[in-house]
Amino acid sequence: MMRVCVAQQVAQRQWRRLLSSVPSTMKAAMIRETGDASKLVVEEVAVPSIGESQVLVRNAYAGINFIDTYHRSGLYARDLPFIGGQEGAGTVAAVGSAVTDVAVGDRVAYSVFGSYAQYTAVPAAKVLPVPADVGLDVATACVVQGLTAHYLTTDAHAGLIKEGEWCLIHGVGGGTCQWAAQMAKLRGYKVIGTAAKGKRDAAEAANCDVLVLLDEAPGASYEDYESLDVVAKVMEATGGAGVKCVIDGIGKATLDISLNSLARRGIFVTFGNASGAVPAFPPLRLIAKSAFMTRPKLLDYTVDRAELLSRASEIMAWLQAGDLKVAIDQTFPLEDAAAGHLYLEAGKSKGKVLYAITP
Repeated sequence: MMRVCVAQQVAQRQWRRLLSSVPSTMKAAMIRETGDASKLVVEEVAVPSIGESQVLVRNAYAGINFIDTYHRSGLYARDLPFIGGQEGAGTVAAVGSAVTDVAVGDRVAYSVFGSYAQYTAVPAAKVLPVPADVGLDVATACVVQGLTAHYLTTDAHAGLIKEGEWCLIHGVGGGTCQWAAQMAKLRGYKVIGTAAKGKRDAAEAANCDVLVLLDEAPGASYEDYESLDVVAKVMEATGGAGVKCVIDGIGKATLDISLNSLARRGIFVTFGNASGAVPAFPPLRLIAKSAFMTRPKLLDYTVDRAELLSRASEIMAWLQAGDLKVAIDQTFPLEDAAAGHLYLEAGKSKGKVLYAITP
């Protein structure tokens, strides 16, 4: 018993020494009231303390995602004030006294709230190890967008699409669906992708079987889905049968296209709101082809560490093998936080958008 107590005291002293090398304050992009991008303000705040089962990550990058803009605008409610972001990567600066499988200096990525900062406290169970040959910028992109694309193409469709069958993925010119198109191909599905004409190069890199290019929607973060008859293109590609799965992060503007593109017993997977939330509609709309619909979220597809690591490991292996290409589109300094949100909301991105965070 005495030896155990002594060991605990030694561990606690080592932990305190590690924390002594961390500053007491840091820069962070705060939201104190909801609204437009101007509400995202960089301030000097206290470095978070960590519990015994947490680690402190010194961030190198933070990912900028549409869900962050929903939190900032108030579309998705959060308690105020808060540090923005929920995705980052860097090196471990300190570990809690009960952490045994993560060490100071480890390269890690994670998804927890508060990543728009120089330091983030992260439960050790939520950190993902980053291989030495994968850049921390690429690793950051893997977390929200990569993991989301993974569950969308492996599980959210509930097995209603099989190898060799068609799926429709909207917005393959950037973001999550650029990943999803590539992963769908790796799963053996045939892919019809939609994208803006101005994102043609990025969309072609996703290697869709059929690419439907649309006019730009000025001032919007998505393409103009009224500029072309997408359903006709889908039916042409599929011989009139439709697709077994639609992966749709656009939302309101593509609801009718997505439902009308489905094959018999196909599934509509709606996961984003780039054009606004999907409005309520009567279930009878699904009866024509006995269709299914789901509105999933990442947390329900990473319910424990085993599932989280399983998804992350497959993504990292694809990256290392060169089977998955990640486009880092723009990197903004954290000090210019509002500009990052404005860029994403303007629909300019052709890949992952990041904040670079300096010590």
